[in-house]
Amino acid sequence: MNVLDRFIERPVLATVVGLVILLLGVQAMNSLTVRQYPETTSTTIRIVTPYIGANAELVQGFITTPLEQTIATAEGIEYLESSSTLGTSTITARLELGYDPNAAVAEILTKIQQVRNRLPEGSEDSIVTISRGSDQAAMYMAFFSEVLKASEITDYLTRAVRPRLETVPGVQQAQVIGAQNIAMRLWLDPGKMASLKVTPSEVRRSIAESNFLSAVGETKGPLISIPLKADTNLRSVEAFENLVIREAGDTIIRLRDIAKVKLGAESYDSSVIFEGKNVAFIGVQVAPEANLLDTIAGVRQLIPQVKDQLPAGLEGIVVYDSTEAVQASIDEVIRSLIEALFIVTVVIYLFLGALRSALVPGIAMPLAIIGAFFLMQMLGYSVNLLTLLALILAIGTVVDDGIVMVENATRHIEEGATPEEAAKKTVRELTGSIIAMNLVVVAVFAPVGLMGGLTGSLFTEFAYTVAGATLISGILALTVSPMMCAHLLKTGMQKRWLARKVDQGFQALSRGYGKTLGLALDARWIILAAGMCILVSLYFLFNAANKELSPPEDEGFLIVSANADPNISIDHLERWTAVLEERVSQVEGVQYFFAVNGGGGDTGGGSSSAFGGVILEDWEQRAPTQMELQQKIQMSAAQVAGLEAVVIAPPTLPGAGEGPPLQFVISSIDEPRVVYETSQTILKKTRESGLFTFIQSDFKFDKLEQRIKIDRDKAAALGI
Repeated sequence: MNVLDRFIERPVLATVVGLVILLLGVQAMNSLTVRQYPETTSTTIRIVTPYIGANAELVQGFITTPLEQTIATAEGIEYLESSSTLGTSTITARLELGYDPNAAVAEILTKIQQVRNRLPEGSEDSIVTISRGSDQAAMYMAFFSEVLKASEITDYLTRAVRPRLETVPGVQQAQVIGAQNIAMRLWLDPGKMASLKVTPSEVRRSIAESNFLSAVGETKGPLISIPLKADTNLRSVEAFENLVIREAGDTIIRLRDIAKVKLGAESYDSSVIFEGKNVAFIGVQVAPEANLLDTIAGVRQLIPQVKDQLPAGLEGIVVYDSTEAVQASIDEVIRSLIEALFIVTVVIYLFLGALRSALVPGIAMPLAIIGAFFLMQMLGYSVNLLTLLALILAIGTVVDDGIVMVENATRHIEEGATPEEAAKKTVRELTGSIIAMNLVVVAVFAPVGLMGGLTGSLFTEFAYTVAGATLISGILALTVSPMMCAHLLKTGMQKRWLARKVDQGFQALSRGYGKTLGLALDARWIILAAGMCILVSLYFLFNAANKELSPPEDEGFLIVSANADPNISIDHLERWTAVLEERVSQVEGVQYFFAVNGGGGDTGGGSSSAFGGVILEDWEQRAPTQMELQQKIQMSAAQVAGLEAVVIAPPTLPGAGEGPPLQFVISSIDEPRVVYETSQTILKKTRESGLFTFIQSDFKFDKLEQRIKIDRDKAAALGI
């Protein structure tokens, strides 16, 4: 007796198999991580080394170059890029896709320590940060005030808001963008210092000696022990003003005699503009392994509590939430999945002509789709657009198993067999075919899962989800479907009126097809010639078609990167970005615009660069698409005379890189001037081509610099 006959003879056993698959699938659906695309371990490591006061050339020669040379020997690095600006060296290492970031960081730290003694004495320790996935935050919140200074807003966000947001499960980092940390500012007066013969190094030494933290311990006696606390640090403007710089006889020179002391920001090299107010942004980044939708939902629940505790005069709003586009995309795919299941079930009913017959594939098909979620969970996959699209594609394969089983069982019943006998005969006849059909589908999609690089990381889940759903369908076709055929199908089932009409329509269509086929066979050489023409034209059509890794998505968000004259001040840059804000905000379909002047403070962009974000109105409230608005905003940005701005759509796929869609690097062992001339030649040719709306090179010789030449003989004579 065939082992599979037991599922027909014992319907409870087959039902248990179906229920187990159903329960495991439902459990997996509720626990799987939801994200837009499959997780790709795209890691970027940034090494920032401050060298306060050093010019870009000095930083490049003595900081960036030795660090780059040693970091480049680390394993797993795909490429390195660096920038050397006034007082800061920034090296960015992009790791190979899938390489262990923890191992890379440990090796890079070791490499840095190997050359630490070769760096200049005045340089500070390198700061190594790691980011996985896109640098773009999942949510941006703006906090603005008409009464509070930017430094005061930053101080409150750093102390009260940022720690609370980072406690939400799944939040990797809540970064304060445009931060101006509170610091004591000392503005030295060169004239007063010269008249009192006070040098800056003397002021620095006095501050270091009078402002430090001290652990003084405790007193211990025979009966009591008292901890000691010494006020060795300065905590107020008045304390700094009264600081003694020098004492000579009856003359005491205090800090207030040679400088102005005020509580301000640690750096004025960056600022944020948003609707003309003092503002600071918080960007919430979600950990790569976290559930994006659940994490941002948790942040949303916390926002009302944060708003209720804001100090008077400080307001906060959510400017951008990426989960709105992600949720809309997933909802659309789920809707398509449900519609596909419904349409396929209706078509099955129309073809088979009986509701009982349609129930067999109609039940097995969604059961196979649900069971595929359990295999996704076992493989560590997530619910994303590609896996959901895979399930839609799998409907076309899983429905075949049920239809083949029902049609064969119906044929045996029409020949006089009982439903149970028909089901057993069907199992014996089609077991090999069902197994072969499933193996063919697995064999087709298995090579896709073996692909490497970004494409392999993205489509592995797609391929194995289709294969998994097909395997589940095969199991159901050999266990549950025969049992349902034995108990749902009846002898002498009559087709209803609608089914008979459908059969008549298909018979007429079949007769028409037969006549057309006869005419085609009579003119076979003409048909063959037409087929060859179509076959040859495929080559030309393929070459003429546009090619891209993924189509552009309307996510309702655009990035603006702008550069001004390299010698411009931050105040002058703010005036130009204010003009940019005015122009961009006038474009129909734009909801918000914000800009971070000075590269955001820690990106090494300098005071001549800015980046911004354009938040578009909801899809239902605007007619133009994101691509159409991108062109309009680019035209508006091009009219700002003091800025060279480019409008970029965020990368559709994770790990696809940041910035403009086309970038390349010119490398040479020649002098920098030769590389510069080569880059200018390429820029000229690309502009003449007329194929690009924006062309830019980050290699420029246009930064003014004032050199100080020291007469060492005179310095020695003066004792300097």
